[in-house]
Amino acid sequence: MILYRDTAPPAPQTSPLDGDAQADIAVVGAGITGLSTALHAAELGASVIVLEAEEPGFGASGRNGGQVNAGLKLDPEVVERDFGADLGGRMNALAGNAPRLVFDLIKRHAISCEARQNGTLRAAVGTGHAAAVQASAEQLIRRGAPLEFLDAHAVARLTGTDRYVAAMLDPRGGDLNPLSYSRGLARAAMAAGARVHGRTRVTGMVGEAGAWRLATPCGTVRAAHVVIATNGYTDGLWPQLRATIVPLFGAIAASERLSDAVCRAIMPTRAVLYESGAVTVYYRLDAQQRLLIGGRGPMREIAAPAAIPHLTRYARKLWPVLAGVDWTHAWGGRLAMTRDHYPHVHEPAPGVLICVGYNGRGVAMATAMGAQLAGRLAHPARGFDLPITPLRTIPLHSLWPIAVKAAIARGRIADLLGL
Repeated sequence: MILYRDTAPPAPQTSPLDGDAQADIAVVGAGITGLSTALHAAELGASVIVLEAEEPGFGASGRNGGQVNAGLKLDPEVVERDFGADLGGRMNALAGNAPRLVFDLIKRHAISCEARQNGTLRAAVGTGHAAAVQASAEQLIRRGAPLEFLDAHAVARLTGTDRYVAAMLDPRGGDLNPLSYSRGLARAAMAAGARVHGRTRVTGMVGEAGAWRLATPCGTVRAAHVVIATNGYTDGLWPQLRATIVPLFGAIAASERLSDAVCRAIMPTRAVLYESGAVTVYYRLDAQQRLLIGGRGPMREIAAPAAIPHLTRYARKLWPVLAGVDWTHAWGGRLAMTRDHYPHVHEPAPGVLICVGYNGRGVAMATAMGAQLAGRLAHPARGFDLPITPLRTIPLHSLWPIAVKAAIARGRIADLLGL
């Protein structure tokens, strides 16, 4: 049972494709990446058709934890070491400014999605992680980020728990209802002239005469350019793409509405929090004063809190005041992880762009990448703020479910021991 479906504005009308159509750009996937691409490309004057197998925001874009976080998963110095000072610096700047783009789009297009820019806490669960968080904070501060490094007492005042030994507070971040945001992006893209078709799965694509023809069960689309933005729900549309990412299942539980007193006790500033541990747990209080807590769950879809007791138990461990609280909703979905923890952009053939793999930071980065992809299509000679790389499949990719379960088990033991 996905809470966001109970609280989001209705989905825009996105009827299936009917017959044959033509556009400058065809976008496969109506998640945040695809919809941001469509919106920005339409605003640049391109004709755009978005093809979605389900409805806008169906996948992780409409099911995630709702956190709008700045930065890439890796530290700025690592990024610049991996890609050089110029490109690495641009990557860091893009990721650092991504939340601002999200909140600016929300304001400019009047998207009703419970958006709040109350900051992000990256909290350390042990001394080893505290050193890593402090190093990250120092690197970001040197690059002009308005961050604050907090000791255990300061973190306890902000969270109502003594679980954490330190944290980094980033005021650029915040939260929103991600399904409302995705649906709002769809409306904005459609208002800008893009056509969005739900219930229209792309079953194949072939190049012909300098363009691409995309086949669906209800018609075809011919376009000079194709953007594939399917992320954790990537199938076999483009050869080998599915084997370049690991689709992980996230899981979230939502509580009943909490009293004002309980909310003041556990998260008084309404900042969002994600843990810097071996296995990430993240949580926030939403606009209805429900606690949403998420992390790794079963490697499948879930529909009830009973499927993820480790998360609800953990919430009660953090805040004993929640002992009698009811958990009313729980859900999961697939997100895409990459082997190197960077988003991957590919251009495997003329006219084809692919962007997948946000590694748990999809709301802000997917929005930013949509603008980047649209700019790439409109002005190919301009610089691009992420590397465009060849497709590289993951060895023994078929064994990923076993490897993921083993990694999660090791991580939980490490976090339990404070390593």
